[in-house]
This record gives sequence, structure tokens and C-alpha cells, in this order.
Amino acid sequence: MPNNDSINIFWFRRDLRLEDNAGLYHALKSGVPTLPIFIFDPEILSKLVDQDDSRLTFIYNSLTTLNDELKKQGSSLLILHKKPTDAFSDLIRNYKLDTVYTNSDYEPYAKDRDTAIQKLLKDNSIEFKEFKDQVIFEKDEILKDSKEPYTVFTPYKNKWLDQLKPAFHLKSYPTEKYFDNFHRSDFPVPTLESIGFTYSKIKFPSIDYQQRIQDYANTRDIPSVDGTSRMSVHLRFGTVSIRELARYGHSLKDDKWLSELIWRDFYAMILWHFPQTIHESFKKPYDNITWRNNEDEFKAWCSGNTGYPIVDAGMRQLNAIGWMHNRVRMITASFLSKHLLIDWRWGEAYFARKLIDYDMASNIGGWQWAVGSGNDAAPYFRIFSPDLQTKKFDPQLKYIKQWVPEFTDPFKYTKPIVDHKFARDRILKEFKHALSAP
Repeated sequence: MPNNDSINIFWFRRDLRLEDNAGLYHALKSGVPTLPIFIFDPEILSKLVDQDDSRLTFIYNSLTTLNDELKKQGSSLLILHKKPTDAFSDLIRNYKLDTVYTNSDYEPYAKDRDTAIQKLLKDNSIEFKEFKDQVIFEKDEILKDSKEPYTVFTPYKNKWLDQLKPAFHLKSYPTEKYFDNFHRSDFPVPTLESIGFTYSKIKFPSIDYQQRIQDYANTRDIPSVDGTSRMSVHLRFGTVSIRELARYGHSLKDDKWLSELIWRDFYAMILWHFPQTIHESFKKPYDNITWRNNEDEFKAWCSGNTGYPIVDAGMRQLNAIGWMHNRVRMITASFLSKHLLIDWRWGEAYFARKLIDYDMASNIGGWQWAVGSGNDAAPYFRIFSPDLQTKKFDPQLKYIKQWVPEFTDPFKYTKPIVDHKFARDRILKEFKHALSAP
């Protein structure tokens, strides 16, 4: 048993909530006073382009809320701004640490970071325990009978549903039963400016999903309707529990909603097993494509000035509110890679910069799906027609009129950056050449 002066650390990362938090539950249940911490990692922050990055504002607001909740328990959140190895070296010097608890993160950088922290702690006889929290099934939990990872969604989904035991997998962790076990502290919250950033003006969606999910199957594909769950940013940073959302969807027998959550698990599993897909095509022949990478056309796409209203509406929505409707994400991704023949990695990086809900696994999976280079992807010859997509999903042009009000005026709206038929013939020729290369 640890000595009375020993403490546990709970390290918040993608799980910025007290309720139904797996790692936090186990830390508090141990009975050892638990000090909650969060680390602003300079390695991650240095890659952010915009000083008013909206994700930093969302994280900061969430940490402030967390700290207010912890104060009610006589505790507080220790927020650090330094390399994680340096942060833990300081903690080891300043406290008698028993165990460090956290929830698993599956991205390549996170895996390397956690391996380094685990070694540092082990060298100092401190345990490191991590738990599954941001997905329902992780890593090797859903495998083929051959013990290989699935690379096609439908059989993965079927196995996922077959293995799901709602009473176990969707059960909430009752952290509130052990709130008395938080370490007593009163740490100040540093300002956002002190870590080198300023507040974003972007507004964030509330955690108000029940009515949205009830109508989800009917409204999710219509960009002019506020018909998606808008839970993606909350799932990304863990301000809502994946188990809570899956429980609600399961109770409604809503296959569409549950399928989206299963896609999320699927892409997290793919990234875990195939981390090279961050930079490489899942289907190797697609790395033979010769991209045009016209910088002027890329800038036109980024700013929403391609002359294709549905594409421009999506990009302007992204730039304005840090979010884009999922259907339009597919249209804009397909347009960049297939109409303009610009490397999907350019678009993925721009989405990474702008999306408040940016999730590496899902974003890379979605981009490679749109190009055709990913696992279970759309075939290379499937090329979205912006006009047909508009007629199908925005027939009254409500979405386009909201974001591209000048499109009806031929003197004000830009001419199409490329002819659809020409672009289609060009990309098919390039894809056939690349995919037939030895």
C-alpha cells in the first residue's frame, strides 16, 4: 500500500470532463489522493499556424470549466506548459508519486510520447496506467478470425455490433462516488496569452444532442438544415462521453447514428495499425499519382472561390465557423483531389488547421476515402459532380445562398476554375496511368 503522503496523478488529454471518465474513475477509486493535471505540449502547439486557433480556445474554456468543478471538491487543475517529460520530471521532484493514470491516445505522436513518459516513470519506480475512454472498441478488440485488422468497414461494423454488450461496454463510470479522493490544492489557471495564443471568436456548439439524434437519419445529409449532432468537437476533446452518446443512439435503435460512431472506432483502429497512412496512401499504387499542385488553384479552393457554389459554400463555412457539414466535406475533398488534381495531403493539412473538431484518424480516413486511396474507399472513377450533389442535397440552394450570396450574379461570382467534364477526363487518365504502373 502507498504511504499516506503519496499521490496519484490523473493526466487529462482527450477527456476534458469529470463524469464518466474511465481513467479518472480508476485513479480516484484507488483511494490515493489524485492530483489532476493538463499539459500544454510545446511540440503540439508549435505546429499550430493561427494565434487564435479555435481549438486552443475550446480546450482553454473546457479546462476553466473543469477547474471550476474541481474547486467545488476542494481541488484544482494543475495546468503546465512544457514538454511532457520535463513536466513529469518536475512532478517527480515535487511529489511522492504512486501511479500516473491517463486514458489511451492512439495517434503516432501520442504513442511515442506515452512510451517516453512510461520509461521515465518506470525508472523512478512509478506505475503508468492507461485506460480505454475515447472509443468503444480499441486496437485489437475487433479483429478478423485470422487475427488481422479489418480494412473494410461493413464486416468490421458487423463484428462490432456482434461483440457489443451494452450493459458492459456502454456502462458509465461513476466517478462522482469518489470525488472525495481528489488531492487538495488551489492552483491558478494560466492565461491563454501566457502560452502564446489569443481567443478565437468562433462560437462552439453546446452539448445538446438528444433532439438532433432523434432526427439524425432524416436530416444528416442536408447541409442547409442544422441536422447533424454537432458533437464532433465534444467527442474530439472528450467533453462528452462516447459511451453516453452510444447509449442514447442504442436506445433509439438508430443505426445511422450508431454507424457514425462505429466509423469513428474504425478509423481510430486503422490509424493504430497503419500509422503510415498519415503520409502514405493506404493503397500503395495511389502514391504513383502525379499531382498538379497548382498553388493559385489551391488558394482559390481554400478561400471558397472556385466558381462551384457547393464547394465554395463549404470552404467559406469552414473558414467562418471552423466546421463544415460532413456531406460537403466529401464534396470539397473530392473536388480538390479529383477536379484540381491537388495532393489530398494539402487539403488534409488545411482541414487540420481550420476544423475545430479535427481528429487525425477520421480526417485522414475521410480524405483517403474521397480520393480512392484509402481502405474501403470510394473507387477512383467515382467523381462527385458538384452540380448533381447540389441538386440532390441542396435543391433549393438554401445552403449555397447562405454562404455564397453572390453566386446568382454572373458579374460578381467567379467563373468556374475548371470545366467539370475536362477535369473528369483528366483525373481518370491520370488515375489509370498511376494505377497501372508497375
